[in-house]
Amino acid sequence: MPQITELKREFASRFGGSEQDVRVFHAPGRVNLIGEHTDYNGGAVFPAALTFGTTLLIRPRSDRSLGLASTNFPLSHEVELDGLAFKDEDDWMNYPKGVAWELEQRGIRLSRGYDLLYHGEIPNGAGLSSSASIEVVTAFALLTMEGKPTDTVEIAVWSQHAENEFVGVKCGIMDQFAVANGKKDHAIHLDCDTLKYELVPFQSGDYKLVIGNTNKRRGLVDSKYNERRAQCEQAVRDLRKAFPELTLLGQLTLAQYEENEKLIADETVRRRARHVVEEIDRVKRSIQVLQQNDLAAFGQLMNASHDSLRDLYEVTGAELDAMVDAARQVPGVLGSRMTGAGFGGCTISLVHKDSVERFVSEVGEKYEAATGLHPDFYVCDIGDGVREWKEEA
Repeated sequence: MPQITELKREFASRFGGSEQDVRVFHAPGRVNLIGEHTDYNGGAVFPAALTFGTTLLIRPRSDRSLGLASTNFPLSHEVELDGLAFKDEDDWMNYPKGVAWELEQRGIRLSRGYDLLYHGEIPNGAGLSSSASIEVVTAFALLTMEGKPTDTVEIAVWSQHAENEFVGVKCGIMDQFAVANGKKDHAIHLDCDTLKYELVPFQSGDYKLVIGNTNKRRGLVDSKYNERRAQCEQAVRDLRKAFPELTLLGQLTLAQYEENEKLIADETVRRRARHVVEEIDRVKRSIQVLQQNDLAAFGQLMNASHDSLRDLYEVTGAELDAMVDAARQVPGVLGSRMTGAGFGGCTISLVHKDSVERFVSEVGEKYEAATGLHPDFYVCDIGDGVREWKEEA
């Protein structure tokens, strides 16, 4: 958590008035440990909340406007609560606007306006869910300020809907769900179709999670994401010859898929579908090996996940592959894979604590030599989901 005292001073300088009525909320970023491009296919994912994320300072106003400001972006202004609409020029502010709009759609009309100051510790564009973190902390804070229930599963669903319908990004549920429902030292096994979930202890022992940011701008993500979704939908249509009720690839077992794969006419579509079904199976196997405290087996599943995303789903790209290749050469690394949508963003590696320094040095050097880009690394702990920050007594 950042220095709250300093942020309160910043809040007062931006919005005036006293710091007395300012309340503070925090939502984490998230990393997906395994289970990539399965969420919008109704499959299983295995994300975890991080200890760093988005801090929100909020105070009631006397009118019906939202005062929006951030320590990370220069853009700030006031928007009327009545008649909220998406505007390109509002940039990051469309996320909190979308949440207020969503609450109104759900029959929760805010009784007044609020001033909101956001402080983000998540690198923008790294694929660690800065947008979901903003959405979830906004929803949780506004509901709390209004004295409404704060059901974190509902908050995740509403935040996702706001991003889908207001912002116009057709994301799955995983990011918002992990941000809202994370728990320290646990990963979340989430069925994205039913929203059934379980918290699975993640006992990493002498091993650390190291996130590597490629610092590659993820320009291809939107177009390729939509293309992959369309290919998965095509696979479902082809497989309906055997499964007339099928609506999502995640509803098939690996055995069912393998018996009927030949029904998919297009070879590329077949490879996309195979990745999804095998990746869902890898999530299930990950939980089994972690329950046996077999971190080496989990690392092998991480490696298999990346290889499938590279060869079958084709969403990695030269930068992610270079970083993962370099990571796997360092002694003490059990596994390494891309995490997130792909075409840039981050890798996640499981690294022995005695090898972390060497990992950062060697992977950084090899990656920069291969790509010309300078990477950043974050040694991570798994943290809690959204909450109100309380001063220590």
